[in-house]
Amino acid sequence: MAALYPVIKDSQRISMYPHYSTVLKLKGIQFPMSMKQFPNFEKQNNISINVYILQKQKKSFITLPTYLTKNKEDRHVDLLLIQDKYYEEGENVKYHFAWIKSLSRLLSKQLSNEGHAKYFCDRCLHYFRSEAKLNMHIEDCKKLNHGAIKMPEGDKSIVEFKNFKNKEKVPFIVYADLESVLNPMENKNIYQQHVPAAVGYYLKCSYDDTISFYRSYRGYDCMQWFTDELKKLAEDLETLFWCPFDIDISAQQDYNFQKSTHCHILCDQPFEPDDKKVRDHFHLLPYNNYRGPSHEGCNINYQDSHVVPVVFHNLFGYDAHFVIIDIATRLPGRVDLLPITKEKYISFTKHIDDSPIQFRFIDSFRFMNSRLSTLASYLENFPNLRSQFDKLTEDHYKLLTKKGIMPYDYFDSFERFNEACLPPIDAFYNTLENKPCSRRMYLRAQDIWSKFLCRNLGDYVDLYMKTDILLLADVFEQFRSSSHKSYGLDPAHYYTLPGYTWDAMLRQTGQKLELLTDQDMFLFIEKGIRGGLSQVCSKRRAHANNKYIPNYDSTKPSKYLMYYDVNNQYGWAMSQYLPYGGFKWVDTNIDIMSIHDHSPEGYILEVDLEYPKKLHNVHQDLPFLPEHLNPATLRPCTNKSKLMATLQNKEKYVIHYRNLKQAIKYGLKVTKIHSFKI
Repeated sequence: MAALYPVIKDSQRISMYPHYSTVLKLKGIQFPMSMKQFPNFEKQNNISINVYILQKQKKSFITLPTYLTKNKEDRHVDLLLIQDKYYEEGENVKYHFAWIKSLSRLLSKQLSNEGHAKYFCDRCLHYFRSEAKLNMHIEDCKKLNHGAIKMPEGDKSIVEFKNFKNKEKVPFIVYADLESVLNPMENKNIYQQHVPAAVGYYLKCSYDDTISFYRSYRGYDCMQWFTDELKKLAEDLETLFWCPFDIDISAQQDYNFQKSTHCHILCDQPFEPDDKKVRDHFHLLPYNNYRGPSHEGCNINYQDSHVVPVVFHNLFGYDAHFVIIDIATRLPGRVDLLPITKEKYISFTKHIDDSPIQFRFIDSFRFMNSRLSTLASYLENFPNLRSQFDKLTEDHYKLLTKKGIMPYDYFDSFERFNEACLPPIDAFYNTLENKPCSRRMYLRAQDIWSKFLCRNLGDYVDLYMKTDILLLADVFEQFRSSSHKSYGLDPAHYYTLPGYTWDAMLRQTGQKLELLTDQDMFLFIEKGIRGGLSQVCSKRRAHANNKYIPNYDSTKPSKYLMYYDVNNQYGWAMSQYLPYGGFKWVDTNIDIMSIHDHSPEGYILEVDLEYPKKLHNVHQDLPFLPEHLNPATLRPCTNKSKLMATLQNKEKYVIHYRNLKQAIKYGLKVTKIHSFKI
């Protein structure tokens, strides 16, 4: 009310304002009013509202938007949401709103103590020295921004390879899997209840295979057993880390150290005359543990990784739902999530209280997007499988090098584990893929049962799970070795393959990438990001008519159909010249058609284009230059923008110069150039 009906004095008195119920429409509004009700309130009263909060930052507060109106009306109010300082124990935290009389004065304090008024964008909180520049900015910002933007500054504005410690292999890694009992449910919406019934893990030591071991457990309390095992493992590994060995260096290695010119650890940089060069060694190995020369500072800052990756195949498609609950509640220490949504994660890391050890759960499927059976079929050697079955004959060993079969749906209770024979072939029906088990696979399962002396289904499950885990270990260890050989980085330090390949690119190229620090440049680039069309052309059916087909009609024009299969389009695009720095606004008086496609300097433009009518028939199946439009005129119930390829003229269209050259070549005309960035 204070904002809508301002008074000159005594603004703190309620009596100075009309009662809200007499001047505002409140149909369907409940008090205290939550921000979820704001759109309804705004619509009823033709008012727009922005809400800001105060966030603690060191010794001061910064202002951030928490609710931004979709459409700014003539009657607009900025509110500050403030938490009540005092509330009773057990009560919910209470908040109240205050009118922000001058957003500019409030925000100016965040930039300096001068308090001079500046022209602020109330969406992204970026400021300008003039109202004219603000108005130009708002046009783009209201389309793209839904919150405050903080641009990188100083060293943070450069992206370069910094994860030098990832060159060393993770010393310890765990491979794990679990099996479940599928209890049938009477609920129509829930087919089965999955209950963990068995779990196993394999600790792989990267530097001493005598430390590696496999353990498993089957029973109702298998997840409790697994968390207890991780706790014991953390204690054992902590002991190893706290008992480092002294350096063991040969005469030849010491000679090479004296002649060395570059640091091998954290920077790959040459030694300067004033640099102190030291010998780096691997502290967990008692002998022959010299690694290379390093700067003293690099050596001090480098530590062997205390993060132990725990690898499941398809972890977040299945196993994570069982694991995370017990890991979070039974083991003391916080859990850090790397989420995709509230229910799906990329990874989660368990910190162990009073211990430097951390267990990072990762999904090998995010590195190798194939079934384990397919991945295992590519291998010739299985050193980890062999090490855990070292007394087997060659015939026995070959049976385990391929993934077996499991009658998942047959295990509807724990009592099934006590059955003394393999169930019939029908029990191995794959309900997920709607496929029966082949006779060949079933005979192989029978062969495994007899040759490995399985006494009951429990023994068969234990063997199946152990084989799966060791096959996963061999597959991922081979992937680690080949990747480390090619790029000098261990994938076990990373969460996903894209993260690994990004770092590999930065290290291999040595290229420093400059981030945008100008917010208007950022918005400019954002306008040009549109996504991809979901259809190729508007003509969905074509009829051939030529002398090579039986029903050829010579009275009609000849038509031929050609099938094109264009491969690696993303790969082609990513191998083109890409921007890496030196971004600036430039003069618009440049002849785009004269710039070579492989020019060392690229350009992005904002232009108006005319789509001549004479091109409409020729281009109607696939028009140039798609753009986001609201198709409300075509579909009245639709209020979301769609990416549409149309024959309309384009206004303020942001485009890369090579795309613009192509459009001009095929007849489109540039009528105005608004902005030009190099």
